[in-house]
Amino acid sequence: MENINNEDTALQEDEQELSEILQIRRDKLKKLQESNNDPFHNTKFTRTAFSSDVPDNFDAMENTNVKMAGRIMAKREMGKAMFLDIKDDKGRIQLYIKQNDIGELSFEEIKKGDIGDIIGISGRVFKTKMGEISIHCDSIKLLAKSLRPLPEKYHGLTNQELKYRQRYVDLIMNPETRKTFEIRSAFIKFVRDFLDRRGYIEVETPVLNLISGGTTARPFITHHNTLSLDMYLRIATELHLKRLIVGGIERVYEIGRIFRNEGMDTRHNPEFTMIELYEAYADYTDMMDLFEELISEAAEKICGTHSLKWRGEEVDLSRGWRRLTMTDAVREYTGIDFNTINTNEEAIKAAAGIGVKMPEGKTATWGDLLYECFEQRVEEKLIQPVFIMDYPVEVSPLAKKKQSDPRLTERFELFICSNEMGNAFSELNDPIDQKKRFERQAELRKAGDLEAGMMDEDYINALEYGMPPTGGLGIGIDRCVMMISGNNSIRDVILFPTMKPVE
Repeated sequence: MENINNEDTALQEDEQELSEILQIRRDKLKKLQESNNDPFHNTKFTRTAFSSDVPDNFDAMENTNVKMAGRIMAKREMGKAMFLDIKDDKGRIQLYIKQNDIGELSFEEIKKGDIGDIIGISGRVFKTKMGEISIHCDSIKLLAKSLRPLPEKYHGLTNQELKYRQRYVDLIMNPETRKTFEIRSAFIKFVRDFLDRRGYIEVETPVLNLISGGTTARPFITHHNTLSLDMYLRIATELHLKRLIVGGIERVYEIGRIFRNEGMDTRHNPEFTMIELYEAYADYTDMMDLFEELISEAAEKICGTHSLKWRGEEVDLSRGWRRLTMTDAVREYTGIDFNTINTNEEAIKAAAGIGVKMPEGKTATWGDLLYECFEQRVEEKLIQPVFIMDYPVEVSPLAKKKQSDPRLTERFELFICSNEMGNAFSELNDPIDQKKRFERQAELRKAGDLEAGMMDEDYINALEYGMPPTGGLGIGIDRCVMMISGNNSIRDVILFPTMKPVE
């Protein structure tokens, strides 16, 4: 009890101290406003250089005048002179300020300034006696007043949950956070360039839909007031993109936000970014080649190497990834050979022998049990890049069946460090077969499976006009960025992840 009371007392003292700091900063702002010097009235400051320009080009810029702006990150007073460190979009640089150069009034105002304030300066590029490249200021202007203190400089913003809730502070204090999102931007740009060079066309498809379709996932539901209709936020872009294949756009892709009303953990966020791409006259083996080439080249270009460390593992992304059927993977890691199992009863018994049971409310067919054996006993063991191929038809309602075994489909997923990185099919283009699979999904949904798909009559109508053989691939952008940047949580690679509100 004593410890709890001590913690409560410390918390109250911290809150009281913060409250006093906030009031002091507001008092400073009020004095500035009363002296007709409101920093928030400034609308523009023209810069001639960024912090990185000066050290990168010091020989050419020495003794030249520059205008710069940024946030005060450090302050060291020395009588009638002081040093400030400011941070801008490109990094940090030191400022040297003398009272005689900027005037007593301006010098006193900057002395009263706070860490976090945003200033604009002009001055001469030089090097201090200690050899540090700096700006000798001749004028300073307060452009915005910081009314909240930044975290303590030596520890930065270290509270993980607070980093996600206040990403703006995280970006100010932690350069590694900014680096992650620079990597994210570079990866998305690379993907676009990679596909554009191969003749793919980027498109945009609806986020709001009349049905939930394109995969099996629980959707978010909203309401359109004018149409008086319940609508679904998209859980995939697949069905619209394949309509475009029917329409003759033979290589098409979309990078966009996807919404799935499901659980949250280190690998899942309710809204996330995917790329889906489709290529006419291709199949899932072509998609494997393309996927492997894309990720391998991206790692080399962005990281400068094929060897990455992720989730405590050394991952080799150089070309030549393993390709393994799901039945072979289950046999290799569990000893059960589903190729020798012919009935649902045999499959149930074999799965039970290794402790695998179907989730409540799910069917227990040969294909369902093969998938559950893989997911529950194999997936966690897949560290190096491996394509798992030939999924059961029960869990692949949009993939083409294998001619050699109609229980399976031409589908693969890529796994790295036990994470599914992407999903691909030889797309089902038989409208009659597709309608039967939609009907089965609708029956499962009616029976209470909220992740099951719905009937899409218009998509069937599109297929009846004829869709060429097509390969399709969906890639999780967030997980790829996690791997390339070495982050273990999806929240670290989404600027504003979904969070439970704070009361």
